[in-house]
Amino acid sequence: MSTLPPRVVVVHRRSEYDELLDRHGTAGQAAFFLAGRGRDLADVVSRHEAQLAARRAVAAAAPPAWRRGEVERADLDRFLFGPEDIVVCVGQDGLVANVAKYVEHQPVVGINPEPGRNPGVLVRHEPGQAGSLLAAAARLLPPGAGPAGPPPLTMVEAVADDGQRLVALNEIFVGDVSHQTARYLLTVPADGPTVPPGRGQAPTAERQASSGVLVGTGTGATGWCGGPGGGGGGAPPPPPRRPTQTSPGGCFAWPR
Repeated sequence: MSTLPPRVVVVHRRSEYDELLDRHGTAGQAAFFLAGRGRDLADVVSRHEAQLAARRAVAAAAPPAWRRGEVERADLDRFLFGPEDIVVCVGQDGLVANVAKYVEHQPVVGINPEPGRNPGVLVRHEPGQAGSLLAAAARLLPPGAGPAGPPPLTMVEAVADDGQRLVALNEIFVGDVSHQTARYLLTVPADGPTVPPGRGQAPTAERQASSGVLVGTGTGATGWCGGPGGGGGGAPPPPPRRPTQTSPGGCFAWPR
């Protein structure tokens, strides 16, 4: 068992203000660019400062003996998470979904730097709660040794015939990259989830034509899957977040 102290890893995404400065060089040029599109630089700066303040609050809440790390979303695929890490996502809900692909048993805390703007489905906590959240997460380390923590969220995995695999927290889109119409056969195995009323008894199959298929989790029901799934009268209800069941949803699909 490792004797290293916990490490707080703050994950964030570059703000719009940072990207504007990279592109235009100065705040004045960025303000001119935004003004031509009916926007005000002050709003962009305010959001940038809110994110910085949230990150500082998380860093200040970590005990002095703890280690610290920070990584941008674009660098997640090159960052090595350790078993003693407590991952803190500061930003929008999608940041948690991105991080989920790269962690295993590490606790993940979502901090919402703009409670009045972000929905807060996955980043449910305000920066001022960071201290108590970090203390609670530390009691879960090392993985499996602490008390029972929050229930893990179900992931969805796609495996291609060549062995490639893709894992996601929200959903996986199966279809052509151009979203052109495709024809396919959907099959529900006998040991699969309950078939919606009026669609027969499992195992069952249905020919469809659409731009693709979304295979989403309970968490994903609050995102992209909420669009096509919510518009169809015969769409099955989304599964809860914890069970291993996933829910397929068609993008503008119709039986053939």
